[in-house]
Amino acid sequence: MNTRVSATDRVAIFAVVSRLLQYPDELLLENLGLFEKAADTLPRGAREPIRTLVVHLAETPLLDLQASYVATFDLKRRNCLYLTYRQTGDTRQRGMALWRFQELYRQRGYSMTQGELPDFLPALLELVVEAAPADRGPYDILLEHQPEIAVLRRSLADDRSPYVDALDALLFVLPKPDAAVLEAARKLAEDGPPEEQVGIAPFMASESTRTGA
Repeated sequence: MNTRVSATDRVAIFAVVSRLLQYPDELLLENLGLFEKAADTLPRGAREPIRTLVVHLAETPLLDLQASYVATFDLKRRNCLYLTYRQTGDTRQRGMALWRFQELYRQRGYSMTQGELPDFLPALLELVVEAAPADRGPYDILLEHQPEIAVLRRSLADDRSPYVDALDALLFVLPKPDAAVLEAARKLAEDGPPEEQVGIAPFMASESTRTGA
């Protein structure tokens, strides 16, 4: 992990980035002041991009934010926020990859309900935040998908999307990519996801919620 960042700051960055990467709604806009205040305490590498994105969100009408979010993440496969998609596409291999994520939540007392898939990046960041300090499982699986995160960041930059700032803050807190991560990111960007189409309905899920909540 990035030793330049304290454990407290790391958790704060994951929490803020998780919320900023979710579909914008009125609650998000109401909490922008809190996110900006949280950013004030963070290292510059995370503070500045978070501030920049918060300003953009604050200055843009909600309907425009929602339309932009859909156009950015839902209508462009290369900007997909689902971490297993670039590696497996909608193939049989993805079903197994999603099962692994689903088990990650289940083993920590979370149940997955109908909605989002369990490899949704903001949901995984939430799980990292909620995990006990000694529980590295969620963080380790996040690191495994660092190439996918790097490719997503590059794609958002190419689109001049304001959401690139959220990825910059996230990548700041992750370890500096080594040669293997850079090569994996290059290959993912060049090859794109496989295109075999199969059903993955059994793995449909939503952002994690506490069992019985």
